[in-house]
Amino acid sequence: MYITFQKMHGTLNDFVVFHDLEDKIKLNADQAAWICDRRGGVGADGVIVVRPSRQADFFMDYINADGSLAEMCGNGIRCLAKYVYDNGLTTKTTLPVETRAGVKVVELVLGNEGKVGSVRVDMGAPIFDAARIPVAVSGDGSAMINHEVVSGSRTFEAAILSMGNPHCVIVVDEDPGPLPRSYGPAIETHPIFPAKTNVEFVRVLARDRILMRVWERGSGETFSCGTGACAAAVAAHLRGLTDARVTVELLGGDLTIDWNIDTRHVIMDGSSTKVFDGSLTI
Repeated sequence: MYITFQKMHGTLNDFVVFHDLEDKIKLNADQAAWICDRRGGVGADGVIVVRPSRQADFFMDYINADGSLAEMCGNGIRCLAKYVYDNGLTTKTTLPVETRAGVKVVELVLGNEGKVGSVRVDMGAPIFDAARIPVAVSGDGSAMINHEVVSGSRTFEAAILSMGNPHCVIVVDEDPGPLPRSYGPAIETHPIFPAKTNVEFVRVLARDRILMRVWERGSGETFSCGTGACAAAVAAHLRGLTDARVTVELLGGDLTIDWNIDTRHVIMDGSSTKVFDGSLTI
């Protein structure tokens, strides 16, 4: 298969993006992992294939760096939105995109030369139901906000929820920088998470700002995670530590997260950047 693609990133969470609107190109896990390999392939945190949808304008087929499928990617959907608009696949600045976590509505903010500069995404409502996250924890929704998770010699108090994909949010008083590599792998594969989990380590800086570092399921430590930023903002607010609108400070830049308490929907604002055009043969 010969594929033309664009390398893109959202706050340095990077992707190989291409479209297949005839739905003819099928990547297997090994092929996707090879594309994402930073030495033997193009190098990325994931692959996004823009496919046709019966429910929305496009379907986001998202594949993690290890070749596993993912339900949703917050930074990825912003890149998809920029890709389809800047490449003339749509003229809409508000469009629905189907994901494995349902249909998400994106709003495009145009910048220089009529290209997409940033994207606002309605990420939907956070999920605290154990079966839907999924997590093998008993109890009601409040039990998900304060749950002990053991990793190595440490016991963390975690908030467990889904933003279309599972998250384990841990608020700490220390520098969260070293924590993803030290504890992320074990928590990602902890027995209570039957589909594994993303892991966010968060330090509250102010009522309107938090610092987050992340270990992503299927990709390892990344510079940013959009769904993780949403989960972190929700968890911090439910614990009374922050306001409903916060800036999430990540290695790759800032995301603005606004949890609308009336609708329960989480709104994410962030950048979307094209890096280069390329082609490859699989």
